[in-house]
Amino acid sequence: MNPMYVELLMAICCLALPFLYESSQSFRFYVKFISYYVVVSFFAVLFIPIFAFRPKNVRNLVISSYICKNVSPLLGLKWILRGKEHLEKERACVIVANHQSSLDVLGMYDMWPIMDKCTVVAKKELFYIWPFGLASWLCGLIFIDRMNSNKAKEAMNEAGELIKRKKIKLWVFPEGTRHNTGEIHGFKKGAFHLAIAAQLPILPVVYSRYYFLDEKNKRFDTGKVIITTLAPISTEGMTTEDLEKLMDMTHKAMSETYLETSKEVCSMCNLEDADGIKEKTKTMN
Repeated sequence: MNPMYVELLMAICCLALPFLYESSQSFRFYVKFISYYVVVSFFAVLFIPIFAFRPKNVRNLVISSYICKNVSPLLGLKWILRGKEHLEKERACVIVANHQSSLDVLGMYDMWPIMDKCTVVAKKELFYIWPFGLASWLCGLIFIDRMNSNKAKEAMNEAGELIKRKKIKLWVFPEGTRHNTGEIHGFKKGAFHLAIAAQLPILPVVYSRYYFLDEKNKRFDTGKVIITTLAPISTEGMTTEDLEKLMDMTHKAMSETYLETSKEVCSMCNLEDADGIKEKTKTMN
């Protein structure tokens, strides 16, 4: 092909991309997610040699967060952190957070410098997504086999002993699967079993609704998220008989905060969905 035609074709593509980004909702959705994964993977490759000097050290996550948190402005996301005083204290605890999207990790990047020593329970499949999986392992993430309950329990018990001994916070998504449906779904028992067995407090963290994201309709706009850390819930003196009570207490507190902050952030952005969330709040109360 004539080089002149190649240059002309490239010029047309370059001119068309900004137009497509602004005019096509689906195109913008894929560009943002691809950019997110590519940039995070690039940083993972960059950090692996550094993390290798102190493998499985959870403070490696603090190092990566200082760089990776800059991805959020590129995607048009702003995280508003509340209740930071509950995260600053050096103590072992089990953090439970609602799970709406892989974008949750970007919010965590803003929180790691505050949490300092914190690791995450993740499904083992993520380990095989290299380079991200290898970098995560070097940062001390705890991978569990959700298909093998015995191995999963063993891994969680080991995690409980580790975080208690080293005063590390353990981050768990108790819903198990991502949900961006306007509510917090039911919790799995693992994190609460661990907290009771190790007599560690539960520290609830609530992300407001991702009103800007709709994977079904391929929409990813700019947006704000309020992340609220609630007061710790003590498990002192609790036994397995108190498990359901603890789960219900935590779910209720998180659901109330989720609805309130979701309504607030929608009002903040002048969105119609604020009225719908207001109705859910009334129903819940």
